[in-house]
Amino acid sequence: MHLERPAGQPQRYRRSIKTVVMQEQTTSGTLAAERNHARANVLGVGLSALNLPAAAQLIIGAARLGRKGYVAVTGVHGVMEAQRDHEFKRILNRAFLTTPDGMPMTWVGRAQGHREMDRVYGPDLMLEIFRQTADGSVRHFFYGGKEGVAERLRRRLGDTFPGAVICGTYTPPFRALTPEEEDVLVQTLAAAKPHILWIGLSTPKQERFMHRYLDRLPVPIMIGVGAAFDIHAGLLQQAPRWIQRSGLEWLFRLCTEPRRLWRRYLVNNPAFVYAISLQLAGIRRYELPV
Repeated sequence: MHLERPAGQPQRYRRSIKTVVMQEQTTSGTLAAERNHARANVLGVGLSALNLPAAAQLIIGAARLGRKGYVAVTGVHGVMEAQRDHEFKRILNRAFLTTPDGMPMTWVGRAQGHREMDRVYGPDLMLEIFRQTADGSVRHFFYGGKEGVAERLRRRLGDTFPGAVICGTYTPPFRALTPEEEDVLVQTLAAAKPHILWIGLSTPKQERFMHRYLDRLPVPIMIGVGAAFDIHAGLLQQAPRWIQRSGLEWLFRLCTEPRRLWRRYLVNNPAFVYAISLQLAGIRRYELPV
């Protein structure tokens, strides 16, 4: 079985963010209040102004040091959900990293002067982190997906990165966990001792989960990657790279899953274009929390 690896980033990106990576990785503790990296302001949501290699290095470094935090991989859908739900906006802005999942996030960031900002797409981030931890130095755990998806993902990524350590999977019910189920999850993670808990629930459910359980679950880093579970399990077709880079992946996904995604894209996308146009023109201002 073969999984496509993410395209490499220009070498200048690696050099320019080296200082930020080193600063983020030097101390231990909780991450959200100690962000040193720049952020782009996208309708009041702070998008981490970085690229794939930088994001992977920051996450791996934090995980190895045992620092607690969560990573929200956010595109137009997440930003527009945050416009309707201020608590969800707060969740995104309290993340250790809120990475630019779509090209529109990247374009807005570059327009604001973050020239080196590039897309950090959930499926690519997952492969890049597995590539960098294929020596077994970081332990991974999968939470989410339909019945059998996490185990299928475990087998496929294990085949692609045979040295990587995937120490467990958990398929939750399609509802909130009961107190008893929460206890089982805590005990399972305590026994497995993962450094990274990968969450495949979809937005905004996965971000709410990570925020709610950040202090309870015995794992340093949680990363919400949504559809990456189905994509890397071989159950969902991924858009060709040129479609991803052109900003048209939403159209590809709409064509593949119209009944599920039509409202998300046909309502959110025009609303985003209108709102971000007002922001970039200076007609409407959005503040980022410090």
